[in-house]
Amino acid sequence: MKSDVLELLVYLFEHYMDDDGDHLPDEEGLRDELQQAGFRLQDIRKAFAWLGDLADRPEGLGTTATASALRHYDETELTRLDPECRGFLLFLEQNGVLNPVSRERVIDRLMALEGDLISLEHVKWVVLLVLFSEPGEEAAFAWMHELVYDSEPAGDFLH
Repeated sequence: MKSDVLELLVYLFEHYMDDDGDHLPDEEGLRDELQQAGFRLQDIRKAFAWLGDLADRPEGLGTTATASALRHYDETELTRLDPECRGFLLFLEQNGVLNPVSRERVIDRLMALEGDLISLEHVKWVVLLVLFSEPGEEAAFAWMHELVYDSEPAGDFLH
């Protein structure tokens, strides 16, 4: 999945997920609407698979991590997530926006995006999508939503 898929995910979020969801079409209708919006069928399928994997909560993903644990990145993660991206993830975790489990879900979904380098903007959007999908993370989602849309979150979420 290239940035085209992430652009499609952002489009889905802005048009369907970030509201009350009353007018969400079925999958076939949504696929047709996305094609009419100019997205390729291949990218639509990949985006649906990405979202399906996000909805699946794999057992054991990050469940053994504690708040004091230090995250070691493997070689592929180090290559694709530059120091700015890794630092941002650490910042979010140290300030309670992400917990160890949500951090691992974010990294998992970032690595599922095809391509070489992942930008800070990609990280912000994936964090937002992961927090949106997590029950009980409304405050963290709201803070991240402000950061993504306004570049300066309103209020002080940080502990």
